[in-house]
Amino acid sequence: MERRNYSQVTEFILLGFSTDPIVQVLLFHIFLVLYMTTVAGNLLLIVAVTSDQRLHNSMYIFLANLSFLDIGFTSFTIPKMLINFLREKKSISYAGCFLQMYGFLLLGETECVLLAFMAYDRYIMKTTVCVRMIGASWFTGGVISSVVIYFLYQLQYCELTTVDHFFCEAPSLMKLSCSDSTVLKIVKIVGSFILLLLPISSIFYSYSHIILTVLKIWSSRYKAFSTCISHLIIVILFYGSAIIIYIKHEHSGHLSYKLLSLFYTTVTPMLNPIIYSLRNKDVRGAIKHAWRFEVISNPHVLGSV
Repeated sequence: MERRNYSQVTEFILLGFSTDPIVQVLLFHIFLVLYMTTVAGNLLLIVAVTSDQRLHNSMYIFLANLSFLDIGFTSFTIPKMLINFLREKKSISYAGCFLQMYGFLLLGETECVLLAFMAYDRYIMKTTVCVRMIGASWFTGGVISSVVIYFLYQLQYCELTTVDHFFCEAPSLMKLSCSDSTVLKIVKIVGSFILLLLPISSIFYSYSHIILTVLKIWSSRYKAFSTCISHLIIVILFYGSAIIIYIKHEHSGHLSYKLLSLFYTTVTPMLNPIIYSLRNKDVRGAIKHAWRFEVISNPHVLGSV
């Protein structure tokens, strides 16, 4: 097969989930609802934290940043997927593909580090320490995502530019490459260790101490234990699916690969505000307070509902 340089490639074709028009329309409505739910839930949390002084502590600052990241990296993937559900030609320009990958990697990798820091938020008393950790998360995500994108951009691609996925993801593009990707594979393994294996090990270590402590306390231990389990389930879904995708990329294109990708692109961003925040009475109280203030300040809000 003839090889051509990436600079000559004008677009990639995203195969998505199905070529059946009826299935695509159904998927469009399903993912539209999921996306709107994700954005609404995370925006509610951000509004609650920014509008209520009682929530200006390390835990809620972390959660507001988590919500911002969830809105961001889902917005790099789902809207394009929704558009392609309604288009006959499901294409994305080569510049758009790399922009999508960079945005997704930057925000997703930043979230990987942030979640690890959040597991230790009970030890953080000063807001300045929290802000530094958030800055460190962004810095780490920015550096690693830039390195990955740089090496991806150096690859050459075959005439075949069909991506068997619903968005441009690094392992899927590596599969299309005709050139030697050994260096990129090493970068990917090192990055996966730093961003996935180290954080999830750190989180499990932290939660093991929390669970052991909770089991020794008789009062309200069921509620605390159920909260820890809920958090761990989300962590396992997010990191577990990402570990499988980014360490065993050889299976990219399989339906199971696409379904696994949905966990960290769609499912966990939608569940994060529910599991981490919206069940919290302080957050619910802040949302109600913000809503009452909006109604008092703008009485026409009620009339528009």
